[in-house]
Amino acid sequence: MHRQPLHLAALAAAAVPGLSPAAVEPSPDDSADFATAVVVDTVGERWRVRSPRTAEAGIRLETEVQVLAGFDAHLRAGLPFRVPSVAGAVRVDGLRTFVHQDLPGFPVPLEEIVALGEPAVQDLGRILAAVHTLPMTVVEQADLPVYSADHVRERHLASLDEAASTGKVPPVLLRRWEEALEEDALWQFFPVPVHGDLHEDSLLVERGRVVGVAGWTDLHVGDPATDFAWLAAAEDPDFPERVLDAYLARRVAEDAADDGDVHLLRRASLLAEFALGQWLLRGVERNDADRVADAEGLLAELADAVRATQSPAPGAAPTGADPEDDGWQQEDDDLAEVDEKAHSRETTTLSVVRPRD
Repeated sequence: MHRQPLHLAALAAAAVPGLSPAAVEPSPDDSADFATAVVVDTVGERWRVRSPRTAEAGIRLETEVQVLAGFDAHLRAGLPFRVPSVAGAVRVDGLRTFVHQDLPGFPVPLEEIVALGEPAVQDLGRILAAVHTLPMTVVEQADLPVYSADHVRERHLASLDEAASTGKVPPVLLRRWEEALEEDALWQFFPVPVHGDLHEDSLLVERGRVVGVAGWTDLHVGDPATDFAWLAAAEDPDFPERVLDAYLARRVAEDAADDGDVHLLRRASLLAEFALGQWLLRGVERNDADRVADAEGLLAELADAVRATQSPAPGAAPTGADPEDDGWQQEDDDLAEVDEKAHSRETTTLSVVRPRD
């Protein structure tokens, strides 16, 4: 279903008693699944309206509401970021549209986050560490999925088979991803609560600091690399490593670090690439010819970059290569450029495999 901003403003008024809209403006979101707007009322309060376009999106939105209900006042007070609070809801055509008071700050492009420098690095490290140490009760109360490392790997292998069955993924990528999935050491990690759909449009920046996290439709227990995958699109190849260092420092300070997960960023790089296969599958499942063509073009660009660098697996140096030489740097630049192009198509392009059957 397609909802125009004025329609969303009317839904907000119906959902929240006393809300009188005076203006409405667009808000970044996954436009394929949600219609979203920010409504400004007559006293200057800002409200974010999120309406599902499909039944599947409606289920995800209901899940988010359950997740947010688990963020009680005590938990919210201890978080280094703000999360939304649902103010009201209204049911239309069997699906509920939700409204919450808009959080301070605005989403900004990844490169603007990178340009904020060390404060943003530390903010992201704190945010990721806090998400990955959320109480299990938040996951359990919302009846969300809990995946072991083996289960995560099996799900990726199943998705790889689905992508291969389309006949639209270049063989060089299928081999590359399969080799990574067969590398046992790569999949030795301790599952933690993960946001599941983290990217720049779900982060709110105010006065040069990352202050809020939205988009909690895909919270689950799984691979911590899931929440690092979006960083692969950064033009600065050192940025993900700096964020990881800040993250690990925070987890060590909280006595929660898992020193055995030495391949976290390699898995994140794989997931960023693998997202293109997921983008293709979504297009095929929805009979969306434009999306399929877009995905095929991005996969072809990635395949060209892989052939040029001859890298055996995401994040791994070619045999005998020095990670400090120009060839290694060129691989980072080439693959990041493909990731950035993919991400510019739509927010969910760099989202990893959805944690749902």
